Amino acid sequence: MTIQKIDVAYTAVATAENGRDGRVSSDDGQLDVVVNPPQAMGGSGAGTNPEQLFAAGYSACFQGALGVVARQEKADISGSTVTASVGIGKNEAGGFGLEVAITASIPNVDRATAQSLVEKAHQVCPYSSATRGNIKVELSVA
Repeated sequence: MTIQKIDVAYTAVATAENGRDGRVSSDDGQLDVVVNPPQAMGGSGAGTNPEQLFAAGYSACFQGALGVVARQEKADISGSTVTASVGIGKNEAGGFGLEVAITASIPNVDRATAQSLVEKAHQVCPYSSATRGNIKVELSVA
C-alpha cells in the first residue's frame, strides 16, 4: 500500500508511559491524562483509555470535516453534533481490533441532506481516510 504524500501543517506528539495502565501526555503540556483499562476489560476504569481518546479525536475531526462540506454545500449545520463510538475486541487473527460508529445530529437540515453531508464528510475527514479499508466504520444520522 502506498502512503499518500501530504504537506504537513502540524504534527501532534504524545508520549505514553506504562501503556494502557499509566499516563499519556503531549509535548506541549496541553494533554496529560491517566490511562487505565476500562472495567469491561478487567481494568479499574479510573482514568481514560485509548478508545475514548480515539473517539474524542475522531468525533472532533469529523465535525470539522462536516463543517467544510456544509460550507461547500451552503447547508446550515449550526447546533450539530458528532458522536464517535469506538469498540475494541478480539479479532479473528487472535489480536485486537477496533470498530467505529459515527452518528451525526444535524437539526437544521432534512434527513436526506444530513445523510449526504455525513457521507461527504466521511470522504474529507483525515481520520476516515486513515481508517478506510482498515476497520469497520458505520455512519448514521440521528
